[in-house]
Order: sequence, then structure tokens, then C-alpha cells
Amino acid sequence: EDFDLRLIDYLAGEFKKDEGVDLHNDPLALQRLKEAAEKAKIELSSSQQTDVNLPYITADASGPKHLNIRLTRAKLESLVEDLVERTIEPCKVAIKDAGLKVSEIDDVILVGGQTRMPKVQEAVKNFFGKEARKDVNPDEAVAIGAAIQGAVLSGEVKDVLLFGRYSAFFGVRDLRR
Repeated sequence: EDFDLRLIDYLAGEFKKDEGVDLHNDPLALQRLKEAAEKAKIELSSSQQTDVNLPYITADASGPKHLNIRLTRAKLESLVEDLVERTIEPCKVAIKDAGLKVSEIDDVILVGGQTRMPKVQEAVKNFFGKEARKDVNPDEAVAIGAAIQGAVLSGEVKDVLLFGRYSAFFGVRDLRR
């Protein structure tokens, strides 16, 4: 959501510079902008640029206004760079809390759709020194994690350590046992 908000604010700011209209004051326009920003973010995970084109996004006394902004992956990455960097800190804490070193991590699994963003994957690779696994769907990983948590809480699985420090649980399985 933070990534989306950064992009929405950027697009609204560019529109305000060009047209003199603040889309934050128009709930319908803002909803259309939110949907377009999310679509653009997804497209930029697999391409270098995309166009955000919203005809008739709003109107003023001079008539209808159209938003048409070319967005590059590089621009998106610059908008969210600090957010990407902040995602590494919980990894450091979880590894420390588990009493491990980064070098002892065998696999990295990314969770959530935003992890498809190449900049996020690059930050993870730089921190862990290895690529994240590509055989786990980032959207399904949340449901799988919830199933593992349920199995641990019910007592069916005993060799998983859960960390409840974050809004989501981190799971670590020790395969050496």
C-alpha cells in the first residue's frame, strides 16, 4: 500500500503541476488514479515503462481534464527506494532473533505481490547474497504461511519457530533435526 501511495502522490502532483487541479480533492478521480497506479506498478515489474492514461479524470470551468503520464521503472524505483531499503530491517531482526547468521539462511521466499518488483528482488539478493526462490508464488505464500501457523498452533507441526514481532509472522524451519 505504501508503494501505491507514493505513486498516487507522484501522479497527482504531476497532474497538479500540468493542470492546476489537485486530484486528492476529488474522490472519484482519486479512485481511478489509485486503480491506474496499481496497474502501472504491476506493469513496471515486467517492462521498463508504461503510460498512465486517464481521459476525463476531472473537469473544471475550462472543460474536461485528461491525465496522460509516461512512467518509467527507474522513476518508480526512485519514488520507493527508501521503502525498499526499510524492508531489509525486519529480515535483520528476524535472523538475529533466531540466533542465525545471514550465511546460514538456505532459502529466501518473498511474500506479497510487491516482491515481484525487480528493485525489491535486487535488495533481497544483495542482503542475503542469493536470489529468492522463484518456485513459490508470492501471493500464495501468505496462505501457505497461515496454514503452517495453524498447524503449529494446533500442535500438528512442532519444528517451526514463529516470530510474532511483526504484523505478519516469520517462520523458520530447522531442517537439521
